[in-house]
Amino acid sequence: MAVRTQHEQEANSIYFVTFTCYQWLLLFQQTDSYDLVYKWFDYLHTQNIRITGYVIMPNHAHVMLYFPEMKKSLNTVIGNGKRFIAYEIVKRLEASNESGLLQQLAAGVKESEKKKGQLHKVFEDSFDAKKCMSKDFIYQKLDYIHHNPTSGKWMLAKDYLSYAHSSALFYEEAVCVYDKLMRIEDVL
Repeated sequence: MAVRTQHEQEANSIYFVTFTCYQWLLLFQQTDSYDLVYKWFDYLHTQNIRITGYVIMPNHAHVMLYFPEMKKSLNTVIGNGKRFIAYEIVKRLEASNESGLLQQLAAGVKESEKKKGQLHKVFEDSFDAKKCMSKDFIYQKLDYIHHNPTSGKWMLAKDYLSYAHSSALFYEEAVCVYDKLMRIEDVL
């Protein structure tokens, strides 16, 4: 999985990260792979990286990550997560005989990536990451990700608090869908 941008990194920081499925395909939804993102969150927790906010959409994920220290680069952390999730999505597509979609993902692999052993293009090459430099920016991004499921074309839920794969309910009503979530207030 190629990485085009080397993102800056700094310990004791929160980063707003977005990664997207290849060609905006609805792969999380189609393979019911939301659980894979939660498993990746669990792994991050073992590495002392904290999830402070998230939303997992049908074809992309927004995550706010708190790094008390930077043991690995941001590119490595996100790249490894995308790789883990990609392998599992492909397994699910194979198990459900989604040959057309698998062919589409295989066609997206560049020759240079094929030489490295990549068989399917599950995610876009890079990811977006922004270091959160102020409380205002942090809460702006948190608000954005929480309202993402009910904005624009999505309309995935009647109310942003009722979307299952989001930290919104945790922040608004202290109901935790993902049990290792850490409040932003606890890291500022």
